[in-house]
Amino acid sequence: MTDALGSIDMPESGRPANETSDSDSEKKPRRGGKRGKKGPFGRLGLFYRQIVAELRKVVWPTRNQLSTYTSVVIVFVVIMIGLVTVIDYGFGQVVKYVFG
Repeated sequence: MTDALGSIDMPESGRPANETSDSDSEKKPRRGGKRGKKGPFGRLGLFYRQIVAELRKVVWPTRNQLSTYTSVVIVFVVIMIGLVTVIDYGFGQVVKYVFG
């Protein structure tokens, strides 16, 4: 009877049955592929190339969207400043009343 976690084709180690542990000792240790063979400047260049590639994928807002988003944020911040000011003033008045 087979257990629910494993497969008949896969041994306990999780490797295929035709792969033996003897071949593991003959293999050379991995160095990280392409990234392991480059020096620090090569890795830095790769990093910046990846940054530029990711920034090209970004959907940038139009000028109209940007101005709309900016005005919404400014209005929200002004409302929050007003709310915090009123609450602060109220707490100040309560403290003056309680402590004289």
